[in-house]
Amino acid sequence: MARMLPLSIPKLFIFSLLSSFSIILATGEDHGYVRTLDRKLIGLKKEKYSHIHFYWHDTVSGRNATAIQIVPPASNFNATFFGATYMIDDQMTAGPELSSKLIGRAQGFYSLSSQEEVILLMAMNFAFIEGKYNGSTITVLGRNSVFTKVREMPVIGGSGLFRFARGYVQAKTYTFNSTTMDAIVEYNVYVLHY
Repeated sequence: MARMLPLSIPKLFIFSLLSSFSIILATGEDHGYVRTLDRKLIGLKKEKYSHIHFYWHDTVSGRNATAIQIVPPASNFNATFFGATYMIDDQMTAGPELSSKLIGRAQGFYSLSSQEEVILLMAMNFAFIEGKYNGSTITVLGRNSVFTKVREMPVIGGSGLFRFARGYVQAKTYTFNSTTMDAIVEYNVYVLHY
């Protein structure tokens, strides 16, 4: 026969509080491993729709490069540089000039992912360093057909003030130097977040 250990009044009170708290957080169906949570009780407020506009500076050339090649292209795909992969820590500025206000950094990588045309697979975090968004991020993962006038990629998440973010970005080349391969890209981010 199982033996029950005696619970003191303080331990019973704490156990009762913890049990009540878990009941408050868990609502709806309980499948043992998945529970529906009340978003207000875990700090999620009303959902917002935000538009963020900035310029992304991808500098491949020079001593202060912000994009470095970490994987060379396959030798038999010289026209599209298929397989080439670049790690980035690109500046995000309020205006198209590199000297304009720095609002964050785009950190991640992109790879040339097509054998037939210049297409990038982009995986990056927009890490904000300015104002109330300081320390918050938006994560983008998608296909970027660089010679299309406006490209669209999905927002797949975020952190800080962009927790549970979803939406999309539109990228439009502002300038591209075919000699240095440096680019300035205008980004419009449309994001739902709490």
